[in-house]
Amino acid sequence: MKIKFYAPQWGNTLPFDTFCSNVKSAGYDGVEMALPFEKKETDEILGALAKHGLELIGQYWQSFERDIDVHAANYEKYLRNLIAAKPMFINCQTGKDYFSFDHNKRLFDLAESLAEESGIRIIHETHRGKSLYAAHVTHQYLTRIPNLRITLDISHWCNVHESLLEDQAEEIALAIAHTDHIHSRVGHAEGPQVNDPRAPEWAETLEKHLQWWDQVVATHSEKQTPLTVTTEFGPATYMPLLPYSQMPVANQWDINVHMMNLLKARYAVNTDSKEWKGTF
Repeated sequence: MKIKFYAPQWGNTLPFDTFCSNVKSAGYDGVEMALPFEKKETDEILGALAKHGLELIGQYWQSFERDIDVHAANYEKYLRNLIAAKPMFINCQTGKDYFSFDHNKRLFDLAESLAEESGIRIIHETHRGKSLYAAHVTHQYLTRIPNLRITLDISHWCNVHESLLEDQAEEIALAIAHTDHIHSRVGHAEGPQVNDPRAPEWAETLEKHLQWWDQVVATHSEKQTPLTVTTEFGPATYMPLLPYSQMPVANQWDINVHMMNLLKARYAVNTDSKEWKGTF
């Protein structure tokens, strides 16, 4: 199996070509990001990625509209725009937490139809405020829509359930079985992102996330299917700020590179072949 690592464009303030150069130098395989509708801007983005030998994961997060008809129309518009760029796949923050099962399923069905039409895989992220916002709710969707594939960002569930999910083993096991992509952010009971996963006070919380990710890696290793990881620690205000000065308490880029290197070492990923050697 192969494990590939992607940097989030979220939070970048550098010129995109400079950002891509840094991403490549750090050892990432690509970038996960949304794309503009302006063709010239998208062509420049795709050109920079190609120049630096980086892959693209398309990202959809613009789930805003309350009216399901308007929501579905915009969902399709954004997905078609991403599909046109021919990304490796598309990761979607699909639906709303207050939509009914049928309304969110309408969006899942639409994504499946677009994936079949285009040949571009579309998967769905576990994210607060969206359809898969909680462990038990996601369990219901995965049980009733067994072909649904997900991006596991379990940091959100820690926040939603105010715990490290000790009482949700069955729900987590099913989610892991449906996971194609990981967002390796570390959450905690009171927030979706610890201030710095390198700090010793977060050792137990980090270890719990690593154990979940170990299970995902083991599942893909057994099936010999590729796995992708985006190191998605975010900028302010995901990154906590100091009062008054509003300065971030840590460096987003440094943390994400640290997480990539931590996971590469944990899964013995050869930086040339990206092959997992089978050790934890």
